[in-house]
Amino acid sequence: MAELLLELLSEEIPARMQTRAADDLKRLVCDGLKGAGIGFEQARAFATPRRLTLVIDGIPASRDDVSEEKRGPRVGAPDQAVQGFLKGAGLASLDQAEKRDTGKGEFWFAVVTKKGGPTAEALPGVIDAAMKALPWPKSMKWGSSTMQWVRPLQSIVALFDGKVLKGEVSPGGQMAPIVFGATTRGHRFLSKGTVEVSNFADYTAKLRGAHVVLDAAERKAIILEGARKLCLESQVKLNEDESLLEEVAGLTEWPVPMLGAIDAQFMDVPPEVLIVSMKVHLRFFTTAKADGTLANRFVVVANNVARDGGKTIVAGNERVLRGRLADAKFFWDQDRKQTLDSRLPALEKVVFHAKLGTQAERVERIVKLAGEIARSVPGTDANDVAKAARLCKADLVSGMVGEFPELQGVMGRYYALGEKLSPAVADAIGDHYAPAGPNDRCPSAPVSIAVALADKLDALVSFWSIGEKPTGSRDPFALRRAALGVIRIVIENKLRLPLRPFVKADDLLAFFAERLKVQMREKGVRHDIVDAVLALGSEDDLVRLLARVEALQSFLGTEAGKNLLTAYGRAANIVRAEEKKDKGLAAKIAGTPDAALLEQAEEKNVASALAEVERIVRPALAAEDFAGAMKAFAGLRAPIDALFDKVTVNVTDKPELRLNRLKLLNQIRATMDTVADFSKIEG
Repeated sequence: MAELLLELLSEEIPARMQTRAADDLKRLVCDGLKGAGIGFEQARAFATPRRLTLVIDGIPASRDDVSEEKRGPRVGAPDQAVQGFLKGAGLASLDQAEKRDTGKGEFWFAVVTKKGGPTAEALPGVIDAAMKALPWPKSMKWGSSTMQWVRPLQSIVALFDGKVLKGEVSPGGQMAPIVFGATTRGHRFLSKGTVEVSNFADYTAKLRGAHVVLDAAERKAIILEGARKLCLESQVKLNEDESLLEEVAGLTEWPVPMLGAIDAQFMDVPPEVLIVSMKVHLRFFTTAKADGTLANRFVVVANNVARDGGKTIVAGNERVLRGRLADAKFFWDQDRKQTLDSRLPALEKVVFHAKLGTQAERVERIVKLAGEIARSVPGTDANDVAKAARLCKADLVSGMVGEFPELQGVMGRYYALGEKLSPAVADAIGDHYAPAGPNDRCPSAPVSIAVALADKLDALVSFWSIGEKPTGSRDPFALRRAALGVIRIVIENKLRLPLRPFVKADDLLAFFAERLKVQMREKGVRHDIVDAVLALGSEDDLVRLLARVEALQSFLGTEAGKNLLTAYGRAANIVRAEEKKDKGLAAKIAGTPDAALLEQAEEKNVASALAEVERIVRPALAAEDFAGAMKAFAGLRAPIDALFDKVTVNVTDKPELRLNRLKLLNQIRATMDTVADFSKIEG
């Protein structure tokens, strides 16, 4: 068994693309090996800013013959189809194919045998195909090349069993091919010349000697451990951030954490501004004091070993941050000279969407919508809701948000507090974009709830009205996020807010239903149970809907629930089968059966049990006691079982009796379907 080592060295690969690219390379090469009949034991992929590396262990030195079966057209198919099949299978005539009966007719089959041979002969083709198929989110051409790659490709290490594979990749144009070799390069600044390698162990050792840590997980550990140590020495706490750690590990091949300081003159700027400047724009880790407030220290991760212990690097980063924060402080000081109210006229010049008008027009819609929503939010002050809704977009025309768009809403809250507006209004301005994602907190204060819902519902209804709906992976206006935000706000605050008065389009309500199913599935709720409740069609109160779902899922988890589901299935299946035979039957069997035609005790017992269930269920549903409604159904199983054991439904010689018994079965279905459509439930 042998080892395949592949390294693709290029200019810097964007950090956000590295992990996915390494995984894609592994997948494509492994699929290529399987397609060529080449087995292997283990595959591992790695990425640094300049390289994608793949090592595959346990590959046999030679390939076995591989037989592949191809199904062709049906026997007797047109000649064009037959000739296409023969050509694709590499056969000269149908004499080389086999005729087989599949149970659905006779079809032609071809058994194509691919001859084995030395594995080394097949690997260059597998590598070339994988490289051409690698799906970069963004790619480029360089020089006169015609090849698409994320950044200019420099060299390819391709070793099998310690020997260089015979192969090359041509960038196209006037550029020379990149021939497979055994040499790579180390760190861009901390090493010189090329490094020759013989296998993966030798490769990793020599890269480390050339200041390259190949494994991203190890780079992350180095960063985290070093940053924690620096913070401990300075008596501050590192604000750990997994996404930032992942990104910084993708920016460095030899990470060296260093501690810098923020000038005291900037510490009165809102902490969110400092955090955005450091984390989002400069990739610095922030730190905190013992009380949790922002400290005046930051951690920067260099991709270099400095001769002076990092003093120059730290000073340079402090200088860059100082310039960034000087702008922020200027905007902070200037913005507070103007009230939010005075900024509103400027919104008339800001286009929200060409078909939906300006931000000023949008604000008017939000004000109206927030007022209507507030009636369903206990504890709201109508004046506060109107003021917060009117001012929620005012900070869009502030200098700070112009410089730091990530801070919209956040800065509006600070400016509102500075104007001595009520905390409820200020918080609603700050909260109205929330939740921005699944891990973001949800507004919980009454005024904040009303304005946040108005903002999201206006976006959904407005974009829906002009046909801008999410399709596939395309969602440029983040409408899925808006819908999930509405769902979370309503559910987490147990808000009794029917959606239909605000969401009049049926397909938009269906969109909410799909988002709800996604969210519930993540919480362990079965999608078919959500479907069963949604199938009622009239439920647009999310709190009540979920109460039904929870009660139904709980009931179906009991023995009584499982038994009743079986009984429902037996009754519904018979009725459906008869309805298929007689298209007008559904109208004939609607309503309650005729008591005078109930001949057997088992029929009468079911009718009596259904009457008792309806007597309990109707008031229980009205009182939203869904658990009580489910419990009432538990007594139906025994009489229904007895009915099926003792009573013949399809008495063909007595049409009136047959119809009445079908009515009874239909009543079982209709009674149970008052709480959910049980036909939607799997099993």
